[in-house]
Amino acid sequence: MAHPKRRISKSRRDKRRTHYKASAPTLTACSNCGEMKLNHRACPSCGYYAGRSMFVPES
Repeated sequence: MAHPKRRISKSRRDKRRTHYKASAPTLTACSNCGEMKLNHRACPSCGYYAGRSMFVPES
């Protein structure tokens, strides 16, 4: 099996990984109640998605 001839230094390894970073989730306003929610998901505060009621929130 193939294996590296020289050890890759930490700085070289970390330079390659500079673009691996977490990004904040994209939020949009709910069309029914106006609360911020994740895209393509039902609103946790009112339970609506695409203009239809998906569930009734508990509180």
